[in-house]
Amino acid sequence: MKFSSWMSAIVAALLLVASSMFVIPEGQTALVLKFGKVVRADLEPGLHFKLPLVESLRRFDRRLQVLAAPAERYLTSERKDVSVDFFAIGRIEDVRAFYRATGGDEDAASARLAPIIKDALRNEINTRTLQQVVSGSRADVIGKQLENINLGARNMGVRIVDLRIKQIDLPTDSRVIGDVYSRMRAQRQQVASRLRAEGEEQANQIRAKADRDRAVILAEAERDAQTLRGEGDAEATRLYAEAANRDPAFFAFQRSLEAYRKSFSSGDNVIVLERDDPFLQYMRSDR
Repeated sequence: MKFSSWMSAIVAALLLVASSMFVIPEGQTALVLKFGKVVRADLEPGLHFKLPLVESLRRFDRRLQVLAAPAERYLTSERKDVSVDFFAIGRIEDVRAFYRATGGDEDAASARLAPIIKDALRNEINTRTLQQVVSGSRADVIGKQLENINLGARNMGVRIVDLRIKQIDLPTDSRVIGDVYSRMRAQRQQVASRLRAEGEEQANQIRAKADRDRAVILAEAERDAQTLRGEGDAEATRLYAEAANRDPAFFAFQRSLEAYRKSFSSGDNVIVLERDDPFLQYMRSDR
């Protein structure tokens, strides 16, 4: 009977010791509650003890967590709609504050953080134009508001490490897309008009240069032709002079034949001359 009592006591003691020990894995933290009141918080990874049946344990993941939120619509400084899809990366910094603010409910923490992040983004986007929001640096949009976001998140024991914008869209039910497309078309038309004007200007320059070169080439060709004709006439005159000097009678006969050929080339010419006219001397005789 005594052995049985001792065994029961030992088993009960072991159970109490086992229930008083707990291990916190790496990457987690915990707090100890006594009748619902926090007595110890931010426990480091390792072996810890608590009072059995009196104290309870709540574990929390201290690693980086991703807070996703649905896309939110904002107005730019031009009063144009944009849809911004973002997510935040954060972790629990103060477990005690986190438990007091949210009761340890991570969904409740996400629900309370989302409006803080959205308001911060709204304050930044409201001061920028549509072009600055879409084509500007997203890091600039985020970096200026990250400190303000952490001021609000500090009360919940949470610290936002980074905020990323996944996508910026133009809502399909607004006039922004039409305005953007119209602006893009206008810009493309301006570029096309400028290119056409530049092309026409270059074409006019090329045509003018071609006309100028043509005129120069024709003038040079005419000059060379006149020079060659002059040289040919001079050479012909020289040859005629040499021929006349060598045989004046034959030269006179040759010139008369050329004159006859030119005078009667059409076949119906009529020349009225006296019988003894010198022009007809070679028709009467070859002497």
